[in-house]
Amino acid sequence: MNTHLHTALGLAGRGIPVLPLRAGKIPFGNCPDCRDNACGGRPNMKTPGPCHCTRPCHAWAAATTDPATLTGRRWAPMWEQAQAVAYHPGGTGLTVVDLDNTDAITWARQHLPATRTVPTTRGEHWVYRGAMQSANAVRDGIDIKSTMVYARWLGPGTGAMTALPKAVRALIAKEPATVRPAPHAVSVPVLPGGGGECRHRTPAYLDRGIAMAEERITQATSAVHATVYGTFLAVLSAHGRCGCLTDAHVGRLFAAAQAKGEGPRHCNDAWTNALTRLGL
Repeated sequence: MNTHLHTALGLAGRGIPVLPLRAGKIPFGNCPDCRDNACGGRPNMKTPGPCHCTRPCHAWAAATTDPATLTGRRWAPMWEQAQAVAYHPGGTGLTVVDLDNTDAITWARQHLPATRTVPTTRGEHWVYRGAMQSANAVRDGIDIKSTMVYARWLGPGTGAMTALPKAVRALIAKEPATVRPAPHAVSVPVLPGGGGECRHRTPAYLDRGIAMAEERITQATSAVHATVYGTFLAVLSAHGRCGCLTDAHVGRLFAAAQAKGEGPRHCNDAWTNALTRLGL
């Protein structure tokens, strides 16, 4: 049996939802039926959608403890290519504090209670009992992985697992005293010749583009803020000058970003920076 599949079955037997990762420590892409949310799947990954695909689509949402699914023919090609196993911490009531460098580890030792520790390539995973909202870059070199994300399985670790402390929850509760509200509408100048009419003309084309942007943000597994900024930039490059973006479109993009742990300030900054970059 494939080594990664063997590991996954062992974890699933302990009630831990798992999925395969391909090269680069990222999930396998959606199948043709689910690509671009054609299945009506979960663009924001907040609530279960109508997708019933038996392949490991939709990243962390595909994580399962069902051995029949894990060993089924639809997942077999993925296990043959798998480079690692991931699990959904929030799905088993856990939170992982991902410490990505020595400074982050030093800070955690000074401010967080000791718990089970798993060595990583560049730092450590501190695993607590209890689930919470996930967030990236809560401090320099520190991410929170719990609900709606996956974490790479790197072994059981050492030490006793302790209850999720308030100090960890507080890491995502902090926002600057003054936070600009997220934009509810986009108003940008029309360049000469634009006429205010979208060059893509059809609402369906625009909606498909927004859905693809949501999926790109949702499937980001690292450098989430850079992915959000790049996606905002791409959307504005295509539609920022024709005035076709609505409150609903912008809200969908912000919701997708916030579901990946980006706070309102970070979303607003990324949007503003994209506007500035394009001179809008």
